[in-house]
Order: sequence, then structure tokens, then C-alpha cells
Amino acid sequence: MSLDAATLALVAGELKTTLLDAKIDKIFEPTRDEVLMTLRTRTETHRLLLSARSGSARVCLTKESFENPLTPPGFCMLLRKHLTGGRLIDLRREPGDRIVYFDFRCTNEMGDLVTNTLAVELMGRYSNLVLVQDGRIIDALKRVDFDDSEVRQLLPGLAYTLPPKPARPDFLETSAASLVAAACEKDLLVAQALGKTVAGVGPVVMREAVCRALGETPALACDLTAEERTALAAALDELKDEHSRGGTPTAVRLPQPDGAPKPVEFSFFVPQQYGSAAILTQYPTYSELLEDYYATKDRAERLRQKSRELYKAVHNMYDRAVRKQAARKEELSQSAKADTLRLYGELLQANLWAVHKGDRQVTVQNYYTGEDVTIRLDPRLGGNENAQKYFRDYKKKQTAHAMLQKLLVEGEAEIEYLRTVLYEVESAPGEMALNEIRAELKSQGYLKYYKQRDRKQKPADFLRYTSSDGFEILVGRNNLQNDKLTLHTARGKDLWFHVQKAPGSHCVVMSRGEDIPDTTRQEAAELAVLHSSQNGGAKVAVDTTEVKNIWKANGAKPGMVLYEVYTTVYVTPREGLEEQLKKSQKN
Repeated sequence: MSLDAATLALVAGELKTTLLDAKIDKIFEPTRDEVLMTLRTRTETHRLLLSARSGSARVCLTKESFENPLTPPGFCMLLRKHLTGGRLIDLRREPGDRIVYFDFRCTNEMGDLVTNTLAVELMGRYSNLVLVQDGRIIDALKRVDFDDSEVRQLLPGLAYTLPPKPARPDFLETSAASLVAAACEKDLLVAQALGKTVAGVGPVVMREAVCRALGETPALACDLTAEERTALAAALDELKDEHSRGGTPTAVRLPQPDGAPKPVEFSFFVPQQYGSAAILTQYPTYSELLEDYYATKDRAERLRQKSRELYKAVHNMYDRAVRKQAARKEELSQSAKADTLRLYGELLQANLWAVHKGDRQVTVQNYYTGEDVTIRLDPRLGGNENAQKYFRDYKKKQTAHAMLQKLLVEGEAEIEYLRTVLYEVESAPGEMALNEIRAELKSQGYLKYYKQRDRKQKPADFLRYTSSDGFEILVGRNNLQNDKLTLHTARGKDLWFHVQKAPGSHCVVMSRGEDIPDTTRQEAAELAVLHSSQNGGAKVAVDTTEVKNIWKANGAKPGMVLYEVYTTVYVTPREGLEEQLKKSQKN
């Protein structure tokens, strides 16, 4: 569900109590629709998240760590220019609407004190962040021009205006009796009728009022008795009283047969409408509620945003390589007919007496089969010249055939390499991992390198685990790391694992010169599956061999190695194994 105006009012009140008079220290823009501010009070430091993402728009304090882009986006730079060092002097909300204003006292370029207002609009897919000074827009996170909206534009220099409001009364400002009376004029289910009557709250509030007053029996609003109307008004007043007292931040999750409980609702009260089927979680603050409710969804969305452009580029390269390979195979099948050209040349030389300049074709006997063969001729050439032309074409086809066989081998290697890169992009844990993949593609000539724009980052370490027997297990994060791990870090009798004939990370057990127990071998094989495109499969084939048996062909792509002496095991990864081995590493 989305954050409604009633719950936002409580969030804003909580933030005002915590952040008033705090000073902005740092501003980041982790993704294109999120801004993160670090604010310092006299005693504490807080991190404020402003999200304008359509599916999870919100404003709250956060403890989550974010990967920030190496180059700050334009709107982030603008906020830093106008707000860094500013002090929060007021936090207001638009009554009945999902808009919160943060008023900051700042110093402009001339040294004068000014008030800059950051309007946080949390209205579903129209969510936005707008920086305003003296009623004029400085800029917006998502600019809205006349093509996007004829009603309201958000462009630098324009006057800041409010979005159109629904022609319905605000839940918090209207008496329960009048709301019930208006709803009972509609031929709809009670909860739907209330939703069409009032603004400022989500459907969960209306359903809760109906549940508390009437139970679970569906009823039409127009059919309610006077007694039922009174009970419904009392239930609405009860919810309003809970809101006025600050409410109880509560999230609702429903158990799933094949996974973790699914978050479905949150609000300012403890809902009764789900009965015993739901898992209710109460939180000390609304910020903790919002952060926990949206955490998993947002992490996946952030990564999807960051990887989308790179995935599309690699996918296009992969498709192009596949199409090129298909064209080469077709050309190879045509070049296989080169022997026919040689035969025509031989037959023409054996029958020069039958060919005259100006002829377009000649029929001669194939002395290999005894059958007649019709050969097309170039009328501008004589018999011997036509024969030599067929011999030349034969030589070209022969050369092309040899070249195509070489190109087909290279093409298969390229397709396999790009398949592994696609897997790496899909499984990348964050922007640093994606940047390493970009650097790898640039080093291989797939992406352009811009010296003035591309900043080098410190390479990430291998993924490190400790087996139940105390052996260190290292896993590469990408193809360059796979090469480094297998060809430079690991030594002779260290044991190497990789899923068979599928993209995945290189996994190496560091033997320390000792014999590696079967338990450690099993755990390493399972890690190889978990860090591969076969993650989630059962009885996955994993090849294992000593590192001394592995070599790299000249000119091979990163991560592509060869081995002949190996053993194949079939494993199904155990749930929780990776976390267990990580904890062993920490201990």
C-alpha cells in the first residue's frame, strides 16, 4: 500500500520532534528517485531518506547503508549548493494531502540568509521533490513540462502551485456522522462507499472501521440500519482518537506457503480485520515501520535501476554475437560446396573444344559419374578463362571455409563469455560490482573508455568463507576476479570448483598443503552452485580439480579457463549454508 495523508501526518510530527533545528551535513542521491540527507543536532546524527519512487514513496529516518554513485547527479549537486549547511527551522504538511515541507534557513552565494523549502510530494506515480525559494521553483527531481501536464508544470523559475485536490472532505477534519451519512447514499459495499466519500486515508482504514462496527459480513451502504450507522460512526471516531494520540505503527504480513511472510499493509493502528491469519508487527517509530516495510522491495529496485542500462547493453552484445554466429554457420554451409566449383573448372578444361566465347552455358559429361552437367559461363570469357574463374572461386571458398571455422570457434567463446557477463550483471550485489563489470567490458573493448569521466575505484576483495573444517574458501565476484583467484592467488593443490557448462564464479578451497576433507569439498561445491546461474537447482553438476590442472588459452576472455583432469559431483545447496560459512569466517 502507499503512505496515506493520515499516516504521513504522524510521520511528519515524529520527524519534526526529532529533526527541528538540525543542520544539513551531507546530501546524496543513491538512485534517480531517492535523496539521502545527513542532519546533525547538538547531540545526534540522523539520516533522512526522501523517496519519490512510485511504489514506495515515503519520508523517514533510515539506518540502511546506500551505495552512492561515483558522480553525483545534477539534482543532488543543486541540493548541495542550496541546502548544505542549512538549518531546519520548520517542518509542515499540507492538510489532507500527501505533501510535507521542509523549511531550511540557508546562506546564499551573496552571504544573505534565505529560506529554502524542499517540498516532498508523496503521491504515487506523481511523487516528486521540489526545491522552492520565495514561492518560485529552483528545480525539481522530476521536471514536469507542458507535454507531461497541462494542469501543473514543475520547471525552474515557475511559481510553485499545489496539485489539484480531490473533491472529498479530509478524514481528519470531518465528523464521522457526516461521513457515514454521505456514504450511505451510495449503492456500494460499505468500505467502498466510505472510500468514495472521504480523502486522506487508504482503504485499510475504511475496511478496519467496517470490521470493527459490522464484522466481516458484506453489506451495502444504502441498506445500513440506523443502529449500524451509529456503530460505524463510533468505529470511525475510535480510529480518529487513535490517530490523535499518535497511533501504533503496525505492519501486516501474511504467511506464504513457499517463502517468507509477505508484507501487505501498514497503518497507524493495530488492525483487527485480518483476524488470526496475519502476522502483526508493531514498531517504536513510524520511520522504523516504513524502513522495514519497504526494505527488501527497495533494495531490489535500486539494484534493478543501476543494472538496467548495463544489462541492456550486454544483452544487445550477446544477441549480436548469436546472430553473427548463425550467419557464419550459414556461410560455412555454403562454402562446403566449394568442391563443385573445382569440378566445373576441371570439366571445362577437359572440354575446351565445346566452349566458345559468347556462350552462356555448356553441357558436358561428368567423367566421375557419367552424367551430363550444365555449367553456367561468362559470355565475355573464353573456355580456359571460364575454367580459371571457377578455380579462383574455389580457392576463395576454401580460404573462407578455413577462416569461418576459426571464427566459429572464436564466436562460441565470445557467446560463452557474454553469457557469463549477463549472469554477473543479474547477480551483482551493488553499484561497485557493476562498476567492476563495466571496467572489465572496457578492458575487452566492448564499452568505450572515457579517461576524463571514468574514475578508478578500489577493487573489491574475493568473497571469503570458512568451511566447517576450518579451510578458507574464496569465491570470485566477476570474471576478472575469477582469473586473479584461479591463476594468481590459488596454488597447485588448492581445489577448484565450477558448475558444469553454465555461467558462475570460480570457487577455490585454499588447501594450505593439507588434504581437504569431504565435508569441505561438499560445502565448496554448494557455494559454487549458489554463485552461479544454476542457483536454486537440484543435483547440479559441479566440476572440481586441483588448480595445477587449469590453464588459460592465449587470447581467451577473462574468466575463461581450460581443464582436462577433473571430477564431477552432483549437489543440491542447503538452505542457510552461505550465512553459516560467513559467520564462521567472522568468528
